[in-house]
Amino acid sequence: MSQLPKILKSKAKVRFQDCDPFNHLNNSAYLNYFMNHREDVLIENYNLNIYKKAKQEGKSWVSSSNQIAYLKPAFLSETVIIESELIDFNTSELKVEMRMFNKDKSHLKSVIWCQFVHFNLLKQKREHHAKDLMELFQSVVNTQETDTFEERLNRLRLFTLEK
Repeated sequence: MSQLPKILKSKAKVRFQDCDPFNHLNNSAYLNYFMNHREDVLIENYNLNIYKKAKQEGKSWVSSSNQIAYLKPAFLSETVIIESELIDFNTSELKVEMRMFNKDKSHLKSVIWCQFVHFNLLKQKREHHAKDLMELFQSVVNTQETDTFEERLNRLRLFTLEK
């Protein structure tokens, strides 16, 4: 069995309808770009379709919190690179870090930490992850050396300045 990637990547083009009057990606639209990226790469890389799972099993994940930093603007028609990785998990929660860069990854535009709760849609309550999901998460988790979002953000800023 081949090893699954821990960092998942995709490209996106900043669209007109997602921009503010200054031709910058609107702050609220960043969430959509990040979530759309994550949904697509989970299917492509892990064969994990959260909508199919919700429909078939009545279980999926709901967003419980987000921490986001806007570092540089993403502009209308710009191609951006989005990366994501699972940085922590437990029996019913996931923490995912996502980063948005310009197309050559020389500028970090935004970073987000998203917390997700596994949720039983039929019972309307938190659900424990099944054994197969826990095994998947264990195989792809990429634990960070920092405890807080602010520490991680500072570390990422230093890394991009060194490039």
